[in-house]
Amino acid sequence: MLQGVADLNLSDCHGRVVVPKQLIVTKDPLSIPNEVDKAGLKLPLVAKPLLVDGSAKSHELFLAYDQCSLSELEPPLVLQEFVNHGGVLFKVYIVGEAIKVVRRFSLPNISKRELEKLAGVFRFPRVSCAAASADDADLDPSIAELPERPLLENLARQLRQRLGLRLFNVDMIREHGTKDVFYVIDINYFPGYGKMPDYEHIFTDFLLSLVQSKHKKRPAT
Repeated sequence: MLQGVADLNLSDCHGRVVVPKQLIVTKDPLSIPNEVDKAGLKLPLVAKPLLVDGSAKSHELFLAYDQCSLSELEPPLVLQEFVNHGGVLFKVYIVGEAIKVVRRFSLPNISKRELEKLAGVFRFPRVSCAAASADDADLDPSIAELPERPLLENLARQLRQRLGLRLFNVDMIREHGTKDVFYVIDINYFPGYGKMPDYEHIFTDFLLSLVQSKHKKRPAT
């Protein structure tokens, strides 16, 4: 699904949207260091379960700091290059034409000095869950500022067309030190909308619009 983002044309839309370099691993964990080398991925790497089934385990993230520790991971999984983003993630909910954005706390920045000292695999359960809301936190404005609305509208419109979805959410981060360089790190179809503010009204309006659209398409009798 992230490949669809990489192929989008979002020029002149108040920002640049890209995807992190990533690799899908389904084989023996001992082969992971070699696969990472061949793919040219740079450490540290975020590891996510390839299969998501709603369980707590399927929402776990791991951060691998060194080459040797990669073989400790359990395939099948997705490996993504970690991008410093100020510890804040933007969760963009799309319901038909409606867009709602919330801030969530995410993984903290990693300095070059930390990367030189740290080794191993670190587990992060339930990163960016509803309990990790950052909407009311006292954040640096350069980190907390939401992506521009025209950028989100264009992104949502093109993803609706490419993916054939009307109910999905996009996890975005802003590259630390930039104003308008964003990474889409995940896309979820039919996410848990109970975590979205005002979901009752937004979802009701969406269902009503579907009914109205259906009636308009009926031939006159």
